[in-house]
Amino acid sequence: MDAVRQIRFKIHRYNPENGAAPHMDEFVVPVRRGMTVLDGLLYIRDNLDSTLAARSSCRMAICGSCAMLINNFPQLACHTQIEELKADTVEIKPVPNFDIIKDLVVDLSPLFEKHTTTRPYLIRPDVDEMENPTAEFLQTPEELEAYLQFSYCIKCGLCLAACPTVATDRAFPGPQALAQCYRYCRDSRDDGAKERLPTVDRDRGMWRCHLAGACSEACPKGVDPALAIQLLKRLRVSRALGLGRKRRPTPVASPPTTSQPKLPVPEFTVEVSASPAEKQEQEG
Repeated sequence: MDAVRQIRFKIHRYNPENGAAPHMDEFVVPVRRGMTVLDGLLYIRDNLDSTLAARSSCRMAICGSCAMLINNFPQLACHTQIEELKADTVEIKPVPNFDIIKDLVVDLSPLFEKHTTTRPYLIRPDVDEMENPTAEFLQTPEELEAYLQFSYCIKCGLCLAACPTVATDRAFPGPQALAQCYRYCRDSRDDGAKERLPTVDRDRGMWRCHLAGACSEACPKGVDPALAIQLLKRLRVSRALGLGRKRRPTPVASPPTTSQPKLPVPEFTVEVSASPAEKQEQEG
């Protein structure tokens, strides 16, 4: 077993119900190799202070729930190993640019509201097919590659926490919403760019981005929202100038001309041994 280190956790505390001012509490946590910051927080909540409020779910950097400001950098607590911080003190605060609900839990409503305004779903002229699909929409590997990187967003909010424009302008959609706007506009199965672009083509929309790049640096999934925003600007300008060939959304796949016979399913896929009781019954 690895040797245990004693690491000091300094954690932001705030409870609006008791009227106390925000402050930092300190805890000493025994840390072994491989422990994440989330593991440390769970240790504190289970053994030292059960009132600590922190949001988490998957523990696999998929759900995005545990976004926090760890040693002054926005990160996922479950994706950040304590050993990699190379520090004897871990300071944890709620991510900035969001209202604090309690301790390390913030209100993510603005993130989802801005995300919704960009219509983050496929829009097609064949409404009947959308509502009652009969087959898949065709798409080549090259068409998938054009937007695949930007589809990895897990809506953790770290890009908004890092964005200096979001910090000074709450009306700015933010890198998450703008990146997803481009993701769907670039999807070859979609025909909704003419509906989405007006929602972000405004003074306090995509043109307010100054390309600081902090959003891409903070993104734990490599989405690179800063790149998506610049590509979104280019797309808007090219459409305004009438450049490029207007494309139609990819068609629905044709039904198969021949049907493949279904293979018989074996009763057992592995050999099943009789239980001791069944063996005794067979022998008797």
